[in-house]
Amino acid sequence: MGTVIDSHFLALTAIVTVSYQLLFFIVTALLKFDKVTDFAGSTNFVILAVLTLVVKGSWHFRQVVLSLLVIIWGLRLGLFLLMRILQWGEDRRFDEMRANLGKLAIFWIFQAVWVWTVSLPVTVVNASDRDPSLRAVDIIGWIMWSVGIIIEATADQQKLTFKNSPENRGKWCNVGVWNYSRHPNYFGEIFLWWGIFVSSTAVLEGLEWLVIFGPIFLTLLLLFISGLPLLEESADKKYGNVAGYRIYKRRTSPLILLPPGVYGNLPSWLKTAFLFELPLYNKNLPQEEGSSW
Repeated sequence: MGTVIDSHFLALTAIVTVSYQLLFFIVTALLKFDKVTDFAGSTNFVILAVLTLVVKGSWHFRQVVLSLLVIIWGLRLGLFLLMRILQWGEDRRFDEMRANLGKLAIFWIFQAVWVWTVSLPVTVVNASDRDPSLRAVDIIGWIMWSVGIIIEATADQQKLTFKNSPENRGKWCNVGVWNYSRHPNYFGEIFLWWGIFVSSTAVLEGLEWLVIFGPIFLTLLLLFISGLPLLEESADKKYGNVAGYRIYKRRTSPLILLPPGVYGNLPSWLKTAFLFELPLYNKNLPQEEGSSW
């Protein structure tokens, strides 16, 4: 079908994303209803993947596969988060935002930026006229996506099951993949989006390589802003004085899945330099005498 607004669909996807997020922002602001927030973010990815695939109309195999990967991820995550929040009730992230329109608007603007930026690899692939034969990077990227979504989906379900069990009330989740990472769901999400980027490299040329900013943005977002820092702070405030939690935190990798027996015996400098055990994640942990934290 050709070009719409710009050859790489950057303006088109920006307009659609802003419009979609604005719609849900209005609903949230007027009705004080924030249960659709994560659903709005996840499904926006699906809309952009389908839109760019259909508008371009090339239907190259690589375009179809990458679009399907985004659709599967977006629908799974969106429906999971929607069902979870309907079951749990209000989203506590918005406790301070519901009465502050400015803070609420900033959140939705940031969500729009997140969707548009992270979608860049798929957007540019779907806009491309190039269709090289299947390459090793395609297979590697698809395998990375598969590993990532399996880890993310497994982590989500295991934690939901753990939290829904009355006997686990007041406890931190340390079962299944959560025994190997304090945030396995985020590891899975980061890994699968890097997989999508790796697969997209088969068609990238020149400035199109800037789409690497998509997975970089997601990684930095989860590591330093809205992901690990917030959850680490919350967990440290709840369980920081519990000896078992402190042992769990010391022996469990913050992101990359590793056996606790291996991670727990690594030197602190190695954890910080290569495994994302950042001081940022321990600033709210009560200090013990002689602790390296």
